[in-house]
Amino acid sequence: MARDYKPKRAQPGRFSGWLGLGAGLGLGLAIAGVVYLKDHKLDAPAASVGKPVKKRAHGNEAPEAGESTPDDSKTYAFYEMLPKFEVVVPEKDKDVRPDIKPVPETRSGTYVLQVGSYKNFADADRVRAKLALQGIESHAQKVTIENDTWYRIRIGPTSKLDELNRTRGILHKADVDALVIRVGD
Repeated sequence: MARDYKPKRAQPGRFSGWLGLGAGLGLGLAIAGVVYLKDHKLDAPAASVGKPVKKRAHGNEAPEAGESTPDDSKTYAFYEMLPKFEVVVPEKDKDVRPDIKPVPETRSGTYVLQVGSYKNFADADRVRAKLALQGIESHAQKVTIENDTWYRIRIGPTSKLDELNRTRGILHKADVDALVIRVGD
């Protein structure tokens, strides 16, 4: 059996690998060039925005086509959005005021002193211990408001005004702020 060791010549109608690589590279560069030129033509009008606008003699004339007024360039959406996010907090406890200066309470009724409100029970318990060292009995009230749990430290209720005022004096000397809450009007 005889073998032919001559290299085979490419057939005239076939596409070679190097020619395909060159054609694909050329096509890709052409597409990239078109995209590059298109992007830079869109940026050109934005660069001309910084040019000064001609002043008019009359203020009531409408702007010409292509000109922009200062009011057209900026719109703020938060003016419409903010009123939708307004939260109204209901007032459940009447006559609530900070106990800044312990003026003796003279109106009869049932009162509660709120010393604080804490998200963490350990913080609330620490304040209760501080009050216990002052000789004041308090309790922690667990309250859930909009999926948040709070622990209120409260003293009372009491309807004896002399006991209320004495407790307020002790809290003021210990530098502990308290809210005076009148309940059950």
